[in-house]
Amino acid sequence: MRWIALVLLFCFVTVGLVYGQGEPLVTKVEVQGLKRIEEGAIKAKISQKIGEAVSQDKINEDIKAIFKMGYFEDVRVNIESFEGGVKLIYVVKEKPTIVKVDFQGNKEMDDAKLKEKITVTPGSIADTVLIQDNAGKLKNFYEEEGYMLANVVPVTRKITENEIGLTYQIEEGQKVKIKKIIVEGNKNVSASKIKKAMDTGTWWIFSFITSSGYYKKEQMEKDVEKIKNLFFEEGYIKAVVAEPEVSIDKDKRGMTITVKVSEGDRYTISAEDFTGNKIYDAETIRKLISIKPGAVFKKSSIEKDIQAITNLYTDNGYALATVTPDLAPDEKDRTVKITLVINEGEKYRVGRIEVSGNTKTRDKVIRREIRFAEGETFSSSKLKRSYERINNLQYFDQVEIVPKPRYEEKTVDMEVKVKERPTGFFSVGGGYSSVDRFIGTVDLTQGNLFGRGQYIKLKGELGGKSSLYELSFKDPWFLDRPLTFSSGIYKTTRNYIEYDKKAFGFFVGLGKDFSEYWHADVSYNFERATISNIKEGASIIIKDQEGTKTTSSITPAITRDTRDNNLDPSRGSRNSLSVTFAGLGGNNAFIKGSVDSAWYFPIGPTTIMARGRFGYAKAIFDKTLPLYERFYVGGIYTVRGLGFGEAGPKDPGTGDPIGGTTELVFNAEYIFPILTEMRLKGLFFFDAGNGYEDFKNFGNLRYTAGTGIRWISPIGPIRIEWGYNLKKKEGESSNKFEFAFGSFF
Repeated sequence: MRWIALVLLFCFVTVGLVYGQGEPLVTKVEVQGLKRIEEGAIKAKISQKIGEAVSQDKINEDIKAIFKMGYFEDVRVNIESFEGGVKLIYVVKEKPTIVKVDFQGNKEMDDAKLKEKITVTPGSIADTVLIQDNAGKLKNFYEEEGYMLANVVPVTRKITENEIGLTYQIEEGQKVKIKKIIVEGNKNVSASKIKKAMDTGTWWIFSFITSSGYYKKEQMEKDVEKIKNLFFEEGYIKAVVAEPEVSIDKDKRGMTITVKVSEGDRYTISAEDFTGNKIYDAETIRKLISIKPGAVFKKSSIEKDIQAITNLYTDNGYALATVTPDLAPDEKDRTVKITLVINEGEKYRVGRIEVSGNTKTRDKVIRREIRFAEGETFSSSKLKRSYERINNLQYFDQVEIVPKPRYEEKTVDMEVKVKERPTGFFSVGGGYSSVDRFIGTVDLTQGNLFGRGQYIKLKGELGGKSSLYELSFKDPWFLDRPLTFSSGIYKTTRNYIEYDKKAFGFFVGLGKDFSEYWHADVSYNFERATISNIKEGASIIIKDQEGTKTTSSITPAITRDTRDNNLDPSRGSRNSLSVTFAGLGGNNAFIKGSVDSAWYFPIGPTTIMARGRFGYAKAIFDKTLPLYERFYVGGIYTVRGLGFGEAGPKDPGTGDPIGGTTELVFNAEYIFPILTEMRLKGLFFFDAGNGYEDFKNFGNLRYTAGTGIRWISPIGPIRIEWGYNLKKKEGESSNKFEFAFGSFF
């Protein structure tokens, strides 16, 4: 740059001598050397204007501004006399264009995958910074995949005067596994607890599935924060976590990560107070505070109180209310005083509600799930519930509700952004069921018919022990009102242990939401069923039902569902009560009722589920309760680890299950994530239940325990579970492996 300044100075002196006065005026500005870049783009950066006196400072700044554009490798300025003044000529030399990008040396990663990781492409300007930056991106990608020794060197070659080729020379090296994680400096918080808080872990046999066991810098940075949060949760508010040290083994196949920590002292809470509240009095705020003086400092407890106070405000219109903790530690007493500083803000109303991203689903299908209206007071709980309801439609891969405050008008516009997912599929295939053995299926389903939110299904299923043909339809907003209409016809056959059942039937139902969480419906069902092929030696209960009978029944039901997700819930509950009355014509007459209650409790990323069911059925009008209306306890949908109907009454002659008139079932699950991005989860369960003949031996339960996997796959939920019979009886297996395709508990 110094030589440019000297040239300019010489020119200024020369021009000054020629004109015998001070700095001359600029009478023209030209740009030379351009080939691909528009002249207007350069002139937009030039501050030296025609009619102004020549300024060396401005020219210097112009040269810098043009360089910063990144398109030029040389910029200089010539000055010539022109029409009573001077002409400034900006002479540029453009950087060459990259016309080809390729890779050499890569064996484990193909070219297509590497190209996804870089931003430089054919047609890009050959900018040194850009080229080096992309070399870094490639190296980071290799490190993310476990190739810690990878080296990437960019090499350019001249093709023409203005064109070059770019090759990234790659030396991949060996994949380095994490063999050991060492924690140093901890005294009170165990190393195992610290390691458990980290996502980074040592390599194990299933690392190819979980992608764990390899060092990832970005993930390690997050782990440092998680370790800090762990110490804060344990009361060590001055804990320090150093940047992890990484050392490669001599054989360059393994690595050791050392995490050094300094715990400091453990602090207790001396007091938790608040300030800044004007709208709500102190008594109202204090009721929301759960922390008591003397308790060990826990970050989660403070966050809970902050969230409770924030919700009080945001649920009543104060959309921008914030609560900030101010910590005042006393090092002498090792206590900390917490002051929650409340910034109430002003009251907001809901402004415009806009829906975007729905290419198929009609706006009204989404809008009718939104629990707030334009002009009403902002409510965070309604915002949350709206998200849950739209997500529960299962029409979208992504749902996002973005509040956009307009401060002057004191309103919050809402943008509902969705990303459609396929809701219809046609499949022809086969499979294997732990109950029905080999199965052939044909399934045509559309869960969002014509974008109206209606559901239609045509299904055929043929298995070794059963077959099903079904056509069903459901409209959750019948006649554009909050009414649920459903109907369908079906034909089934099933080979039970002691008899076969063939049935044909149809149903029709109508339901209504009575509040946000309460729903009631009533359905009518007609079925014509035939019992045949009764096993020789079967009980009189079974033999008496041989032949064809019809059932005409009506079933009212009421449900309260507060789950956050109806397919994969983590919090809330579902409670239902239904009673079936059969005897409106037909041969069968009975009453069958059931109570079902399932509760979900989140613990961090995991969930505890507790469910209980009670059912009772009784024939009326001197009729006999049909075999297929009895309760068969045992199997993947009731008590896992037992065979179908094993927990309940059995034929005294053959010992085969015949079902009970009463059932009592309890299920408990601990559900944890395995691969969050794949929506793959694992679980441990404990089941208890039994079927009874009336109330004989009622309360006597069978117990099982086991483990399983849940996967919300692109084609629906899949569950695989193994149960162990905790008290095996004669003739029963000690364990059972089962799987199913369909809804979870």
